[in-house]
Amino acid sequence: MKKTVVIDVVALSSRLIGEYTPFLRQWMAQGKKVTIDPVLPAVTCSSQSTYLTGKWPAEHGIVGNGWYFQDECEIKFWRQSNRLVQASKIWEEAQQHDPDFTCSNMFWWYNMYSSADYAVTPRPLYPADGRKLPDIHSQPMDLRHRLQDTLGQFPLFNFWGANANIKSTRWIADASMLVDQWHNPTLTLIYLPHLDYELQRSGIDFSKIGKMLQEVDEVCKDLITYYEEKGADVIVLSEYGITDVRRPMYLNRILREHGYISVKDELGTETLDVGTCGAFAVCDHQLAHVYVNRKEDISKVKQLLEETIGIALVLDEAGKKQYHIDHERAGDLVAVADKHSWFAYYYWLDDAKAPDYARTVDIHRKPGYDPVEMFFDPKIRFPMAKAGFKVLKKKLGFRYLMDLTPLDASLIKGSHGRIDEDDVNHPVLITKRKDLLQKSSIAPTDVYGMIMAHLGFDQKVKLHETKL
Repeated sequence: MKKTVVIDVVALSSRLIGEYTPFLRQWMAQGKKVTIDPVLPAVTCSSQSTYLTGKWPAEHGIVGNGWYFQDECEIKFWRQSNRLVQASKIWEEAQQHDPDFTCSNMFWWYNMYSSADYAVTPRPLYPADGRKLPDIHSQPMDLRHRLQDTLGQFPLFNFWGANANIKSTRWIADASMLVDQWHNPTLTLIYLPHLDYELQRSGIDFSKIGKMLQEVDEVCKDLITYYEEKGADVIVLSEYGITDVRRPMYLNRILREHGYISVKDELGTETLDVGTCGAFAVCDHQLAHVYVNRKEDISKVKQLLEETIGIALVLDEAGKKQYHIDHERAGDLVAVADKHSWFAYYYWLDDAKAPDYARTVDIHRKPGYDPVEMFFDPKIRFPMAKAGFKVLKKKLGFRYLMDLTPLDASLIKGSHGRIDEDDVNHPVLITKRKDLLQKSSIAPTDVYGMIMAHLGFDQKVKLHETKL
């Protein structure tokens, strides 16, 4: 076995490696870079599950960052149980090859209750008084205490939200190296989320994202230097590239205007009652799963979507099969945005009736992904002062609502999820093992074999032709 480390630098693409990433540029020059043909949807959970199983979403079942759980009539995002992934994981096959193999999974998704030897993932505490407290979940459980005793509490509020910054990425990197010192795993998987934030806020604007690129480059330098000194092979890869967008699309509002959406009045606000909707969209960046409760309406909904500006593709059963997303969890229809657009989850027609969670960072209650959570509401004159006052209320034991998020999807300037036409925007894989890279691009399912080859279990990596 060969000690191997896979560093997932979220949103890294070829166009970002250059002036602001001197270490990665120099390190890449010593090896080779290939692009990864994106999986559809090109989002975190689907991409990571494809890399770690060597299977498509049609096989492993992770059709997005969230979907409609039809037996519960509930939309759920960012679930954490590894048992949702319906295929064998790379560490399970490696353990079959060699019982001495061990794996450390540092913040890759679906990290809880897996068979990995060491695992750490965000897991806030939610006391009954309404507070949300930063914390992590770990396997083994005492690793959680040991890491936070050494590094301090995991900076959850720097991991996502308006205060997202390099602190969470640095904490994950430092924690990964500590786990390596304590346990020396054969395979280490490391998730570095930092690039995701400003790229969605600002798009590809180097005047705004340059500092962020430099910050993540420094973290990569520390990690790669450390692991190479330990004799490890290092793979740097990404899940998707982010591109500029200028148009939010409100599929649920369109469906509501055509009589498909059902809402429930809750204390003067509206919540989406998906169990009684004729059709609704689960919006996830540039892809949306559209579930149609009355199957006789599917053709009408498909026509409606195809006539909507901003939608490039509407996949029915044949289309889903072509893109390897024909799983029972997928929508009856799958909508893909054009290159200028992305899908916002909003379903209300009057902001005064938006649910209370809409103005908060609440990734589990919202029936869709909401990147606007990365902004403070520009209508609030002193947002940090308001946030500080609410934190004070929390410390004094009062209930509070951290309602600082705007309801303006036009603030978002970068997105991902569709398969971009230009491979300069595709995810990348970089390694010094030039002998394993014979082509300029690989399929997302080939990442599995690449990792196995680095580990020394399979030196013959099959690279499939999967251009769509």
